[in-house]
Amino acid sequence: MSNGALALLVHGGTENWSPARWKARFDTVCADRRVVLLPEPALDPADVHYAAVWKPKPGELAAFRNLRVIFNLGAGVDALMADRSLPDVPLVRVAVDDLTDRMTEYVVLHVLMHHRQELYLRESQRARRWAPKYQWVAGALTVGIMGLGTLGAASARALRALGFHVVGWSRSEKQIDGIACFHGAEGFDGFLRQTNILVCLLPLTPDTRHVLNRGVFAKLNRDSPLGAPVIINAGRGGLQNEADILRALDDGTLGAASLDVYEAEPLPEDSPFWSHPRVVLTPHNAADTDADEISKYVARQILRFEAGGVLENVVDRKRGY
Repeated sequence: MSNGALALLVHGGTENWSPARWKARFDTVCADRRVVLLPEPALDPADVHYAAVWKPKPGELAAFRNLRVIFNLGAGVDALMADRSLPDVPLVRVAVDDLTDRMTEYVVLHVLMHHRQELYLRESQRARRWAPKYQWVAGALTVGIMGLGTLGAASARALRALGFHVVGWSRSEKQIDGIACFHGAEGFDGFLRQTNILVCLLPLTPDTRHVLNRGVFAKLNRDSPLGAPVIINAGRGGLQNEADILRALDDGTLGAASLDVYEAEPLPEDSPFWSHPRVVLTPHNAADTDADEISKYVARQILRFEAGGVLENVVDRKRGY
């Protein structure tokens, strides 16, 4: 078999993302290529031309001197970027329609949950209390999306279609029809001052670590039917200062939070988030993408690359995403 081998290096994940399941998928879509599930003592590292990885440990990819491309099986590449021994080859992140659609579902679900007062209504149900409150229209709220890449832009469009006023912020300038887009440090405070529900879909970089902090929460707009603003983080756990979130919820700076990601995962059993009445908690499954689609995406990219084509969604290592 003349084609370079594809090495799979997968740590953790759900049953659907188990190493054995990945191996079976790639054996199917890369039938003309050797697919090796690491660790494999009999493997000659020189035979490996491609690696598909999920949360590899620092140094695990350094031995493959003939590596041509690294494919990250998830959207976030911060764990890889922290590996100083990472081979200097193109690093490709996953960008499939399935991932985008699932993240949009999550964002819309949680914005609607807070808009339609679900925390109050479920509390009323448990108390057997029939006490509906006035329900405002979607246009009474402004949803601010931090991060206007593929995921953020899709979520912004879906929310606007439901009638919400939507604004967005990104590091560099972006344009989306019907969405007021802010960018850079000079646009950040203006974006926050309009936002009643803050949705964070930023990548995790040294510049964005702990960007969800008390200083940001204090600048969010409180002049809406919600009163205290709400945050939704489906980006990365390192984006949030968790102590600040808890204090802001307890003193009324924030009214509620939907969190899908955490600084430590799995979330420790003693975390206050589990039982906090103002927190909607999910186990990092906002965009639990169809792994079959991801494996097909990687296989297509390899074939295009070997035919002399350009790789899609290559990470800019200087920016970190």
